[in-house]
Amino acid sequence: MVLPRSFYERPTLQVLDDLIGKVLVHDARGRRAAGIIVEAEAYIGESDPACHAAPGPTGRNAPLYGPPGRAYVYLNYGIHHLVNAVTESEGSPAAILIRALEPVDGVDLMRRRRGSADSGDLCRGPGNLTVALGVDLRQNRRDLTSGSLRIEDHGIRPPALVYSPRIGIRVGTDKPWRCHWQGHAAVSGATSPRRGRRA
Repeated sequence: MVLPRSFYERPTLQVLDDLIGKVLVHDARGRRAAGIIVEAEAYIGESDPACHAAPGPTGRNAPLYGPPGRAYVYLNYGIHHLVNAVTESEGSPAAILIRALEPVDGVDLMRRRRGSADSGDLCRGPGNLTVALGVDLRQNRRDLTSGSLRIEDHGIRPPALVYSPRIGIRVGTDKPWRCHWQGHAAVSGATSPRRGRRA
């Protein structure tokens, strides 16, 4: 089942809890690639210095202020495309960065795109997973509740979640807004012993 808009139109940290175990799908030219979300990070509002909304509305961050359930795809350091799911109500800028997936569909296609034979590394890291799924700036602002790029519920529930500070950023590192599936091999970066709900 494709997640409805109401799934995203909630406080971002609630969405973060529920997003782990959901399946990110991209159908491109009749070729399907998909993976279970095992790691993600929340970015919330203009008061969050690590959120792209921190400087206020711009042309680049406009999707963050738009309707929930849309994709916010941007080019990071001019190299990697990163994909986010926009959350909360329209006008309240927030999103969840998808950091890692467990590949489940289109693994051979992902290997060709990544030039890698190791399925465990195909979607480990936010830049790697977009290459594997064929996601780039053309998917920016796409509606995740319909169409070729979407997030589905397959009834998968992680046995336990772990929360830790966000990684790969220079500011806002005190927020424990990185959530991942405890012990999952596809999780990127270092793990944290903090379990249960985030602070």
